[in-house]
Amino acid sequence: MAAGGGGSCDPLAPAGVPCAFSPDGQAYFALASSDGHLRVWETASNRLHQEYVPSAHLSGTCTCLAWAPARLQAKESHQRKKRKSEVIGTNDQVDLLALGTAVGSILLYSTVKGELHSKLISGGHENRVNCIQWHEDNDCIYSCSDDKYIVEWSIQTCKVKCKWKGDNSSVSSLCISPDGKMLLSAGRTIKLWVLETKEVYRHFTGHSTPVSSLRFTTIRPNESQPFDGITGLYFLSGAVHDRLLNVWQVRSENKEKSAVMSFTVTDEPVYIDLTLSENKEEPVKLAVVSRDGQVHLFEHILNGHCKKPLTSNCTIQIATPGKGKKSTPKPIPILAAGFCLDKTSLLLVYGNWFQPTIERVALNSKDTHICLERDISNCWAPTVETAITKVRTPVMSSEAKVLVPGIPGHHAPIKPPPLSQPKEVENKRKLGSNEASIEERLGAMDLDRKGRKDDVLQTTSFPILLTQGLESNDFEMLNKVLQTRNINLIKKTVLRMPLHAVIPLLQELTKRLQGHPNSAVLMVQWLKCVLTIHASYLSTLPDLVHQLGTLYQLMESRVKTFQKLSHLHGKLILLITQVTASEKTKKMPSPGQKAKLVYEEESSEEESDDEIAEKDSDDHWDEDEEEKDSENDEGVDEDNEEDDEDTDDKEENGEDRDGSSEKELNGDSDLDPENESEEE
Repeated sequence: MAAGGGGSCDPLAPAGVPCAFSPDGQAYFALASSDGHLRVWETASNRLHQEYVPSAHLSGTCTCLAWAPARLQAKESHQRKKRKSEVIGTNDQVDLLALGTAVGSILLYSTVKGELHSKLISGGHENRVNCIQWHEDNDCIYSCSDDKYIVEWSIQTCKVKCKWKGDNSSVSSLCISPDGKMLLSAGRTIKLWVLETKEVYRHFTGHSTPVSSLRFTTIRPNESQPFDGITGLYFLSGAVHDRLLNVWQVRSENKEKSAVMSFTVTDEPVYIDLTLSENKEEPVKLAVVSRDGQVHLFEHILNGHCKKPLTSNCTIQIATPGKGKKSTPKPIPILAAGFCLDKTSLLLVYGNWFQPTIERVALNSKDTHICLERDISNCWAPTVETAITKVRTPVMSSEAKVLVPGIPGHHAPIKPPPLSQPKEVENKRKLGSNEASIEERLGAMDLDRKGRKDDVLQTTSFPILLTQGLESNDFEMLNKVLQTRNINLIKKTVLRMPLHAVIPLLQELTKRLQGHPNSAVLMVQWLKCVLTIHASYLSTLPDLVHQLGTLYQLMESRVKTFQKLSHLHGKLILLITQVTASEKTKKMPSPGQKAKLVYEEESSEEESDDEIAEKDSDDHWDEDEEEKDSENDEGVDEDNEEDDEDTDDKEENGEDRDGSSEKELNGDSDLDPENESEEE
């Protein structure tokens, strides 16, 4: 079963090219290449059996294909003897091959007749056909498309029997249950349909990308409960850009509907083949061809839940033998793999899509890794007859005239080259002293280019330069890309780079982070973009901790010292601000103002101040007594003339004088403002 159809520009389209082995003993291998040609190869002799080119092979390329199921001979033995025409009809149906196209039509090709049998067009799909499944008993075909619909076709009438909406987005894969009563469909979610009522029986969720392959792995459940045809069965699913193959179990409605277990591979699955388990003791054998050209073999008994993803029991690779000491062996991609009828050997299809090599390999359960050396240098070039490509140049006389396109009736004569020209050319080649050397010519070309402006790198060339620099370890090429400071350009470059270059880029960034701090600032921007954009891809890597251990330790050591550095940074900023503030205050000039009043003290000692205060109080005491006596004499003269009320006032004045004298004796005498100014 092919995991998808190649030739699509959609990033979420499955990888690989549509291909499949025939069900009758895997005698044929059908392959629909990206150029629109259908090729059928004989697996035993590795010979091209048939080649078919549809009329619309360029516009409506083949996106999926499926062989018609082989009829069991036991079903026909107990029936009556059929006529010759009926027997031929059944044989034709066995050799029918259904092809889904990018325009929504389905072609039925007969390998016996070597021509197109019929077309399924009217009332079908309006967009690309993603998957085709044959029904063994009802002579029907089920197809799904990007138009969100599932269509049931009748082979006899070539018309639509039923059409219903399968999902809110495109439906990418289909699979019919072993009893033929249920249908699995998958887009973003997996749904189990009842074919009679076209109703959803179960939902399964767990893939983040479109599901590219669905296969039932068991025929009967392992439990001893009564079997209803579907409950307890296991099925396998693989998704686009996902390195995990999930195994699901159809359970009762109240139980959880998540994956029971998962198998891990090194890259996105391209082709999947398995052997069905007929009882609880028989393990399921699984062969998965990944996009990196390896085959992963699994063997496991499906008997319940398993939390940890299972790794492959054996991995098969094919490489060319290194010729000489300097030459290194190159890997040969494996395109497809299928189990033979004995389940102990494997059919491998490797090489290129135009001239593949088919080989049968015996499986050895003891070896965990098998690397086969094969020389396919002679198989890469397709064999083309020489008579077809042989071109003869017409002999034209000197008087012949050729009509040139342009003005009607315009004739341009063809002038034959002079006979002496080849001799002159040979003479020029012999005279090497007068000609300029290649070094001088290249130097002249460089001088001419200096006058022009340097070509600016376009944004589309950055991902190509980055991948080429990582593969060749070119330091200058990597510097051109990694020294950019434009964040948008960095994001676009990381987004468009291939997934196989993510790990080498992270290793290169780790080396540069350990270098100069100025370059580390730029590398942090790249590291941030890579970890945010390709986080889902990195999480699927099984040996991520081992590959990025150095980067993790580097980041952890930097983070540990970050708190101490931040404290030191804060203290340094505080000191620098204080120093700058003090320097500013010293440099500022004093304001040009004149004081209106200046007070100066003669001595700052307390004893001298007390002595000056006592002397001043004694001097003022004599003067105050004389003034008071004169005032009293005048008051006595006035009192004699006034009444007794005036005498009372005198007594009060006397009391006031006594109080003032007491204040003067205590040294608290109040000085007049005029006296204070005189003292100053």
